[in-house]
Amino acid sequence: MPDEMALLVADVFEAAGALRRLGERTAQAEGLTQARWQVLSVVSDAPVTVPQAARRLGVSRQNVQRVANDLADLGHLTFEPNPDHRGSPLLVLTPDGRRALARVTERATAVHRALAPALPASAVTETRAFLHRLLAELDRRESAEDGRAPHRKEPS
Repeated sequence: MPDEMALLVADVFEAAGALRRLGERTAQAEGLTQARWQVLSVVSDAPVTVPQAARRLGVSRQNVQRVANDLADLGHLTFEPNPDHRGSPLLVLTPDGRRALARVTERATAVHRALAPALPASAVTETRAFLHRLLAELDRRESAEDGRAPHRKEPS
């Protein structure tokens, strides 16, 4: 009998790849890349530093810095002084950046709604709950190995 956990991991990677391809097409329709869309999204809640954005996205600081520079060149974000750390400016969305994010988010919402009839809401809810438990367990194990506090709380 195959290892169900190994099969789950393979399925998650396959789904992630398909979702990345879908996200790239969605972003491209609005003149963005998925990487630019992700950085805009992370910055939309509140100004963050490049290292903070990189941690949230699970990518390297260098990658976020390159994308942030591109977004600044496009007029979608600015680098503002950080009162807590002079060497690490805050990424702040511009009005153009908010509009670009709103357009791509609206397009993504339409794509997600088109998927909805094939995926029962209860299954989506159960899958999300399971993934949150899986992520909490992975974070707990990684934290124990690294000797740090976990980032995630396991959902109740």
